[in-house]
Amino acid sequence: MWREIAGRTFPEAEFRAPVDPAALSAAERRLRSALPPELVELLRETDGIVGPYGVDTVWPLEQLVRHNLHVRSDRSFADLYMPFDALLFFGDNGGGDRFAFVRTPPRADIFVWEHEDDSRRWVARDLPDYLGRSLAADGDEWYH
Repeated sequence: MWREIAGRTFPEAEFRAPVDPAALSAAERRLRSALPPELVELLRETDGIVGPYGVDTVWPLEQLVRHNLHVRSDRSFADLYMPFDALLFFGDNGGGDRFAFVRTPPRADIFVWEHEDDSRRWVARDLPDYLGRSLAADGDEWYH
């Protein structure tokens, strides 16, 4: 399903092997929270999606875990930005902006965190909407 959604919008999308269920469980333990159901479904089909210009539209699971643990624990981030605890980052634009689900309260909406000004804005109603918008775009204009 997810390969079809992404492939319809961007036929050159690249996919990886599916994530093992044990790896998903281990990731949730490391993050100390459940992953959004749509993201779990996607990762069971492909370990991330590479979109236009080689950008990780959806990160591989290990990158997702590493990045989220890093931004939540690095003191330098705490001194520069509002807390990231309510967000679950899962992809980027290739230039520093990150895309995230809201963890608290859990919602399907996707937000962008813009690294230049620490703003967080709504960009898509759910993961299929995000894939459609981000993979169809030629650059960052789709969320500005």
